[in-house]
Amino acid sequence: MSFRRSIKKFIRESDAATATEYAVMLGLILAVLIVGLSSAGSGVSGWWTKIDTDLNSHGF
Repeated sequence: MSFRRSIKKFIRESDAATATEYAVMLGLILAVLIVGLSSAGSGVSGWWTKIDTDLNSHGF
């Protein structure tokens, strides 16, 4: 195998590994965002429910 082919093969393999690493990182980031937003959404929902209850109890 020539030096040029060796370099091309290395670049291809390195790019494939890099793409896989980015895909894994993206998956982890999305998982963290989904869990965080779900948690925040539950808190905000409870907050709005309390506000609605308080307003209704005062005749608004």
